[in-house]
Formats: sequence, C-alpha cells, structure tokens
Amino acid sequence: MANETNQFQAIISHCKEYGFIFPSSEIYDGLQAVYDYGQMGSELKKNIKDYWWKSMTQLQDNIVGIDAAIFMHPTTWKASGHVDNFNDPMIDNKDSKKRYRVDHLIEAYSDELRVASHENKADEIIADMEQLLAKDDFTGLKKLIEDNKISCAISGTCNWTDIRQFNLMFSTEFGSTVSSEDADNKVYLRPETAQGIFVNFLNVQKTGRMKIPFGIAQIGKAFRNEIVARQFIFRMREFEQMEMQFFIRPGTQKEWYEKWKETRLNWHKSLGIPAEKYRFHDHVKLAHYADAACDIEFEFPMGFKELEGIHSRTDFDLKQHQEYSKKKQQYFDNDLDPATGKPYGNYIPYVIETSIGLDRMFLAVISHAYEEQDLSTPEKPDSRVVLHLPTKLAPIKMAVLPLNKKDGLPEIAGQIINECRGDFRCFYEEKDSIGRRYRRMDALGTPFCVTVDYQTKDDNTVTIRHRDSMLQERVAISELKRIVLESIG
Repeated sequence: MANETNQFQAIISHCKEYGFIFPSSEIYDGLQAVYDYGQMGSELKKNIKDYWWKSMTQLQDNIVGIDAAIFMHPTTWKASGHVDNFNDPMIDNKDSKKRYRVDHLIEAYSDELRVASHENKADEIIADMEQLLAKDDFTGLKKLIEDNKISCAISGTCNWTDIRQFNLMFSTEFGSTVSSEDADNKVYLRPETAQGIFVNFLNVQKTGRMKIPFGIAQIGKAFRNEIVARQFIFRMREFEQMEMQFFIRPGTQKEWYEKWKETRLNWHKSLGIPAEKYRFHDHVKLAHYADAACDIEFEFPMGFKELEGIHSRTDFDLKQHQEYSKKKQQYFDNDLDPATGKPYGNYIPYVIETSIGLDRMFLAVISHAYEEQDLSTPEKPDSRVVLHLPTKLAPIKMAVLPLNKKDGLPEIAGQIINECRGDFRCFYEEKDSIGRRYRRMDALGTPFCVTVDYQTKDDNTVTIRHRDSMLQERVAISELKRIVLESIG
C-alpha cells in the first residue's frame, strides 16, 4: 500500500513537472479538486477524446454525435430526478467540524484494515456498507461507523453527527435578477451530460431519419459539488464525460446491455492495457432509473475503482420528460412484430447508457504508462522515467533532434518536421546532449526520436530510437512517416 501511495504521488509530480496537469489558480494557492491541463495534458486528453469519438460515431453505422449546452431549463433536472434524488449521505465530526461522505469514510477505514492484513474484516465491512446504502439505512450506517470505532482523520475522535443527504448540484442565477432567492431565475450547472441527449432525442431522430436501434453520443463538461473530492483528477468538481445513449425497442434491453458491456471492455483493451487491469462490478444498489447496471473498474494506483458505467435506464428518462414537458417522446416503429405480424407501432424507447469519465480515463492511461526504470550497470548508475503511452494517444508522436545546432543539421530536421506534421504531431529540440533529450522525450511518452547527424547529409538516413525498447536503427528519411503511421494504426 505504501508503494502504491508513493507511485501515485510520483505520477502527480510527474504530471506537473512535464506539463500534463497543473493545480488550477496555483498562484493563488489553488482551488481544491480543480485542475488545469497543460500543453502535454491537453494533447493527451484530446487524443483520448478523438479515439473514443471515432470508435463511437465514425466507425458505427447507427450512432451520431451532438454537443448540447451546459445550461438547461431547470425543469429538466426536476424531471430527471436530480433535484430530489441527486444526493450523497454525509456525516460530520463534531470536534473537527470536518465533513465526510459516508462511503468514503468507511472505504478509507477498510483500506487501513487491508494494510494491516485484515482483508476478511475489510470485506465484511464493505459488504455491510453496500447493503445499508442500498436500503438508505442511515441509522445502520452510523452504527456501523460507531461499532468499528471509525475516527476522524483530523480530530482522531468518533464524535459523529447523524447522517444526512447533501445535493451535489451547483446552482446559479440566469439573466438579470432582483434577488438570488428568485426561484424563477435559478438554473443548474449540469451534473451529467445525458439529459442534453434525452431532450434532443426527437430532434436527432427526425432530422437524421434515425431508425431504432440508434445511439447519440456526446463529450462535455459536467459539474458536481463534491464535498469530499480527492485522489487527484479521479474525483473533481469540474470534469468531462464521454457518454452514449443507445435507444432500443422495449424488451430487448438485456441483449443490448450485454452487447455494450462486451463492446466497451474491448475498446479499453484495444489500447494495449492488459485485460487483468479491468473488471466488471455489478451495482448492488440500482439508480432510480435502472433495471441493470455495472461498472468497468480499472486498477488505479489506489486500487480498483470505477472507470466507466454501463446502465440499462429503461424508458425512465424519456417518460419523465414527456410527463414534465407535455410533449410526446415516442417513436413509431414500422418493423413487424413476429408474434403478431403487425408493426410495433408507437412506444417510448428504452435506453442503454455507456458513460466514461474522460479525466479518469486520462488517469488510467497515464498511471499504467508510468514506469521508473533502473538501467544501472556495474560500471555506471543510470535510470529513466518513461511513459509507455500508446502511439495513437501520445501527445508527441515523433521528436526530431539534430545532433548539434550547426552545419545544416537543424535545417534538415526542419524539413523532416514540415514533411510529417500534417499527419501527426512532431517536436523539435536542439538544447542539451542527445542523451538528455532522449530522457526528456521518454518522460513525455514520445514513441519515436529521430536524430539527424552528419551521415544524414551524405545518404539521407537518420537514426530512429524506439521509446520502449530504446532500440536504435538507421532508416531512410522517406521511411519515417510510414513507420510512425503504422504504429498509430
């Protein structure tokens, strides 16, 4: 556990040092659980988005994308259940005045038990917690905390308040207001992107002449007022989601639910991350809209945690929006029902949702990619930090490094970059020794380094170095683009 914590801290430090992620507003001491993506991080994040978007829309026959607004009519969130049900159980320590999310408090205690080799006890506590949460048994949850003498990390005491619900939506005023209490002007920062898809269901279906089954995908920002935000970018107050809602005929949800579970797991494995780093976790407590739900969990440095959710949402969302808007959200299905020989007719579609946190995906990719290697020999101590990023995701695909700053070598390097930059991201660097530049590119996750030297002037060949193996080979300049594009796949 200590090694995992140290590795996690090393990853956080690496992300800042090499321009991946910075604490937001850092010159003002930051803002808790809010982060900015730097020059390298924004590229990696965009590449993850593009890979998801292409696989979800371009490579599918029946899925299209939209980009819905963050602000929505406030009745949207009443219809979706967020106003009344989007809550987390919280508990306060009376001595330290610190507030905890109940499941986080109990999970942290169970992690301590595992460190002390009490795995069975930890598993029992987590199982009890999940059962109590499923029943919203707050009295039982408090008793579980008190019976196990779970204490506050600040005060060290077990002097707890009763457990109560806390709504996680941010609210603000829309337009010109006389009073902040004016309910007519109250709007919310969306806590999820799914509702923007649901309210546009008929717009997309009619204008795109979409036929059931079909999906609508979206990537966008969401906001949750997490009281206990923690673990770097794993849980933030401002984050980004990649969601797809797949509209289907009622009665087919079980088949499509299993299909999308398999499809989404295969997408993750296509990035080259070993299958054992993933697992399915079925929900014990189903959300109010679901008849089946599971998470694809990833083994982060802090253990297996939720990465992507797959939910069978039934017809809850469209039915609710039909009721609150008084506008029909139905689809007329011309296909013939084998049982009756007649068209299926009008119905409100059921929905299978796949929802992945982009920031969590970023953390999963970079956590798996990060490695500290000892390259020492009896003659010379040596080491490197390397990010084994898939080429398709790496911020920089190829670095071009002239051996020195003179004799026309920088000009040749510039020509190589101009030839390749239309197909993939290139980087030029001439400062420091070639060995130091290799190490920096390793730390940035750059798959290929190309060294332009004096032989290049004679035969138009360069040395290409492969990041993971550190193998160097001599190739013709004309072969560089092909080598990189084949690696991108």
